[in-house]
Amino acid sequence: MIKNLNTRKLAVTPSHKKAMMRNMTTSLFLHEKVTTTVPRAKEVVRFAEKLLTKAKSADLNAKKALHSEIANKDVVKKVFDVLVPRYKDRNGGYTQIFKLGLRKGDNAEVAVVKLVM
Repeated sequence: MIKNLNTRKLAVTPSHKKAMMRNMTTSLFLHEKVTTTVPRAKEVVRFAEKLLTKAKSADLNAKKALHSEIANKDVVKKVFDVLVPRYKDRNGGYTQIFKLGLRKGDNAEVAVVKLVM
């Protein structure tokens, strides 16, 4: 019996998917929005919200966990200095997905992922 295990494969290898999620999440935290296809946007939201929830405790373990996922030190600093205080009273739902329509080249559905203000 084939089971999907509740994740999208996104037509890439698992190592490529992990690297892609880390890079897109880094861009999301740095620029506070990222434009991508809808399935990738949904996966980025899952990944980013888990990281923000971990970071909300703001202790040493949270910092080490975030450093293991995000390589850019400036982005990690921004998460703890700007984003964690912004979302301290919020229980999840740190991101929003806005669908933009179809991409001209390949007709893929495109969306913007934004951090909630």
